[in-house]
Amino acid sequence: MQFWKKEKPIEIERHIKGSDPAYNTQFLYANNYICTSKYSIISFLPKNIFEQFRRIANFYFLCLLILQVIPAISSLPWYTTAVPLVSVLGISAIKDLIDDVQRHRNDALVNNRKSWVLREGKLVEERWHKVVVGDIIKMENNQFVAADLLLLSTSEPHSLCYIETAELDGETNLKVKQALPDTAELGDDITQLSKFDAVIQCEAPNNNLSKFEGNLTWRGQKYSLDNEKMLLRGCVLRNTQWCYGLVIFAGKDTKLMMNSGKTVFKRTHIDRLMNLIIIGIFILLLVMCLTMTVSVGIWETLVGTKFTVYLPWESFVPGSAGKSGNVTEGATTIALLIFFSYIIIFNTVVPISLYVSVEMIRLANSFLINWDNKMYYEKTNTPAKARTTTLNEELGQIEYIFTDKTGTLTQNIMTFNKCSIDGKSYGDVVDEYGNPMDITEIIIKDFEKQTVKVDLADNPFAEESFEFFDQRLLDAVHSNKPLVHEFFKILALCHTVMPEIKDGVLEYQAQSPDEGALVSAARNFGFVFKSRTPNTITIDVNGKEEVFDLLCILDFNNVRKRMSVIVRKNGKIQLLCKGADNVIFERLDESCVDAQEIVTHHLNEFANDGLRTLCLASKDISESYWNTWKAKHHEASVSMNNRDENLANVYEEIEQNLILVGATAIEDKLQDGVPDTIANLAAAGIKIWVLTGDKQETAINIGYSCRLLTDEMEDVFIVDGETQEEVKKQMTEYLQAIKDHKMERQNEENVQMSNGGVSFNGSAAELNVDMPGLDFALVINGHSLYHALRPDQENLLVELGCSCKAIICCRVTPLQKALVVDLIKKSKNSVTLSIGDGANDVSMIKTAHIGVGISGQEGMQAVLASDYSVAQFRYLERLLLVHGRWSYFRMCKFLKYFFYKNFAFTLCHLWFAFFCGFSAQSLYDPYFVSFYNVFYTSMPVLILACFDQDVNDYYSIRYPKLYTPGLLDSMFNKKMFAFSAGEGIFTSIVLFFIPYFAFKYGVHYDGTDLSDHQSLGCAVASTLVVAVNLRCALDMSYWTAFHHVAIWGSIIYYFCFIIAMYASSFNYTYEGVAYQVFSSAQFWFTLLLTCTILLVPVIAYRYYNLDVHPTLTDRIRLKQRLTKSKSRSKDLHLRRASTLRRSTRSLRSGYAFAHQEGFGELITSGLNMRSRAEKSEQKAVELTKVKKIENPPLPNYDDLYKDNRNSNGALNTVSNENSSATVIVENPTHYHDPDKHVMFCEKL
Repeated sequence: MQFWKKEKPIEIERHIKGSDPAYNTQFLYANNYICTSKYSIISFLPKNIFEQFRRIANFYFLCLLILQVIPAISSLPWYTTAVPLVSVLGISAIKDLIDDVQRHRNDALVNNRKSWVLREGKLVEERWHKVVVGDIIKMENNQFVAADLLLLSTSEPHSLCYIETAELDGETNLKVKQALPDTAELGDDITQLSKFDAVIQCEAPNNNLSKFEGNLTWRGQKYSLDNEKMLLRGCVLRNTQWCYGLVIFAGKDTKLMMNSGKTVFKRTHIDRLMNLIIIGIFILLLVMCLTMTVSVGIWETLVGTKFTVYLPWESFVPGSAGKSGNVTEGATTIALLIFFSYIIIFNTVVPISLYVSVEMIRLANSFLINWDNKMYYEKTNTPAKARTTTLNEELGQIEYIFTDKTGTLTQNIMTFNKCSIDGKSYGDVVDEYGNPMDITEIIIKDFEKQTVKVDLADNPFAEESFEFFDQRLLDAVHSNKPLVHEFFKILALCHTVMPEIKDGVLEYQAQSPDEGALVSAARNFGFVFKSRTPNTITIDVNGKEEVFDLLCILDFNNVRKRMSVIVRKNGKIQLLCKGADNVIFERLDESCVDAQEIVTHHLNEFANDGLRTLCLASKDISESYWNTWKAKHHEASVSMNNRDENLANVYEEIEQNLILVGATAIEDKLQDGVPDTIANLAAAGIKIWVLTGDKQETAINIGYSCRLLTDEMEDVFIVDGETQEEVKKQMTEYLQAIKDHKMERQNEENVQMSNGGVSFNGSAAELNVDMPGLDFALVINGHSLYHALRPDQENLLVELGCSCKAIICCRVTPLQKALVVDLIKKSKNSVTLSIGDGANDVSMIKTAHIGVGISGQEGMQAVLASDYSVAQFRYLERLLLVHGRWSYFRMCKFLKYFFYKNFAFTLCHLWFAFFCGFSAQSLYDPYFVSFYNVFYTSMPVLILACFDQDVNDYYSIRYPKLYTPGLLDSMFNKKMFAFSAGEGIFTSIVLFFIPYFAFKYGVHYDGTDLSDHQSLGCAVASTLVVAVNLRCALDMSYWTAFHHVAIWGSIIYYFCFIIAMYASSFNYTYEGVAYQVFSSAQFWFTLLLTCTILLVPVIAYRYYNLDVHPTLTDRIRLKQRLTKSKSRSKDLHLRRASTLRRSTRSLRSGYAFAHQEGFGELITSGLNMRSRAEKSEQKAVELTKVKKIENPPLPNYDDLYKDNRNSNGALNTVSNENSSATVIVENPTHYHDPDKHVMFCEKL
């Protein structure tokens, strides 16, 4: 067995030789095995024990256990500490083991996937973990790529293949990869592939997803390799029957794994604080023990030596009867032993049950998250899940949220909603008077009719999933209006979509969802894009096929913000263009001034609805002009210098004097409730950063749609510098601008204004004016972020980012996401949360304090790496503002009370020490010491910590400012601990001295003495149990039957147990003590007096604060009590669920920025056209399907309807805060037209 491995040298560059395993093996390249687990069979026990003892308390109890096995100093058996300690360690280890076993299973699922690998001239089905660098792999359609591969050949013409990279960059649109022409000739010839002996020299493994550099030497020729020839692990092969690739990077060296980050052991802020508190308590413990040591030395020297006849010293003590020595030596020896004895006596100030209780509380709160039906997503049958039980209270202290965009904030679904053609806006449903109407999907008591979708039954290519409600547009198509036909022809012709027939159904593969939505809209209105060749485009117009010659594609790029096609039909040449409104307007003919004004008005309306817009235009071109321009275009396209600039100038020349046709508006569907969730989280004081791989403008548009960016912001800063100096200059300028704005605002507010005796900031009066705040937003690109994250600039980035209300980082790699999270995590010392749904989010999920995975369309990698999983982003609001706040609130209450009751319990030993010669004699019965935290006081505090709530879930979301105490860490900190400890010390003094003086000269009614040690201990213990349980009752904000049973049941159980335990039947040393104490008047007087002294001041202090200084929680609790009897009405009427968000900022031309450059050239070259082979020659390609999930069943409206009328007949409307639906209770105030119209009054 090999117990060590040869150390791998640092890799500078990689050398690989095809079909030569021996050559590749010498470099010790990583195999394809991956491991995301924390432990192995060998490392589990030592590593887990090490992590467990990182908790100082566990280490403290281990030291205590060692002391207890020494008979000379232990007054308690060793197993009283060993059993609970082993139990705690064992339970935690089992939990960690279960979690890690699940990780091992997930790793095994991936490692045991199978691929066809070329071995010794044959294709062999091999498991992924046995794949090594240099292997040639065959992949088939819809298979995951096993490792980072160099593409050699494919089934498609010109050796193209299509891949989906959702797990890498979050984008679901297809990417095109192309093999070298020379390797493409290998095809699927196994013999030729087996002889492939090329030498590859390339870069070392790295995490850069967008870059690859290398070269291939084969047959005496040297070829350049770049990222366009690489298939990365995590991608999925789409629309390609097969392909072959050579493994370049495997396993942990793949770019996906290099971006995944490490699995780290996460501890909460409270855990870290408790470690510090334990250190402080241990120091206090040492001080008390040293005090006892000095005291017992003095007492034994002055007093103890006089009583050795009655209290003889141990035989090993110098000066005792059996050993020589003087009194000083003997007293010193006893003092040293007493030091350790008191460590054991005082250890209950932090009992092991604390950590058992904490784990139980966290487990219970995790179950409450799992069982919350309000975070259950019925459409996909997905509940929320707490995948860890150790971080619940951390959810109540989140200050920064880092979120992905695609699939997290959005559904990644585009829909065609509205358009403007010939001066008319289409998309809104209007009545016969032209007034907009709501789109309603449910019929209620015939007061409203269900809005009917346009009937597309006469179109055989119409899609069932397409929804459009404005019949006027379909009527305009059928009436053959020229501009309407021109509008849809542009949509059907001006694009780079590829069609595919699958099982007789026409399907589109678009490189951006925006473009797919527009082509689908044209298809559903009768203008069906059917096929294309490099030179033609075929469409079907209302059943009639039309073929257009494709003369040229003027491709999109981020500078042009538009694309055009030049087509010819029946000798007529046209340029068809679509793009950003400002770009199109600059190139319109002078005759379009009036049309431009109308379209601008419509565009503003669309933008207010949060839609992504673009304009359409066309232009007729003469044959002679076309021939002249074509020559210029050819010259620019073959130029060796400044080719892109020359082409842009040629494009600019022809795209002039355009005729405006109309505008489109598509909705990038946000997930339900995203804007409201973001607004509520921001109101709670949580800062939200969006980290996305999408393009800049796409991310900005979504930022406005989800209300992360608003029109009220002072400015949106964009950092897009290419060099380190440019980035630093931009960030410095923006930061200075923010400081200048704040200074100006401060000066404005300090200006003295007097009018009628009122002045601003003056002495006469203070006038509060609601002035908008200084809100800024920052948008930074990935290439700029690379420079901003350098050590010399990261502080500048943090200062600038934290000065802004919203931050969007676009075009970032997975590793950059993790670096940003880690930067804020360390720089701000704040609790962070990362949320995402794809493999590209795994690294930031692991880096943040809390990782949340969304069960989305991009696989389960994010969920598997997360601490919590939800089905929708909107559930994050409830997870934090309800469960997170409650968990933090409960844990803080628990810890304050727990330290209070244990200080009160333990320090009675300290006061008793002054009356027992500092002999480490226990005041209490040993069984009481063992049972105090287990049976007598455990249930009330556990019930409090599991179920208590200051306000209910509705008000927790309704008033997000309730989350503030968690952000300020104000409910449990060092100061609050000091208060709890101080109260515990005061309680211990009262608990000991009142019974002591009451029983010191006490006599039972039968004449027996009450001033014995056992009676005093029983009286103090009984008073302690009653007092601390009643004190717990004062802390409870929420009472149920469980709370009453726990409080009163614990007290009753204690008295019953003590009476039974001290009965004669058990022959215990405390026999008869309970009866003697409980039957005396002194005890009940002592109990009443002690509880009064301890509890009345607490009640008075809280009443004073509630009456004079009420907190927001106090005010809301009062409101909750006042409205408790009122039941909230249920949803009677659901309007169409929409993700449209109102904003005054223009969100135009989102399409252009979501597009990608390069597809136009690819289409016209014919490289991506499928060969017209017979169906029998090629295996059918299985396309990715998008399944539409039907709406969940709705409640019985007849039952909800009947009891919701007002006494005055007015209509009641309730806005459900957790839903985008509007709830309307039937009962119209009056009828405008009894047959057609019903007018409702809505009181929101």
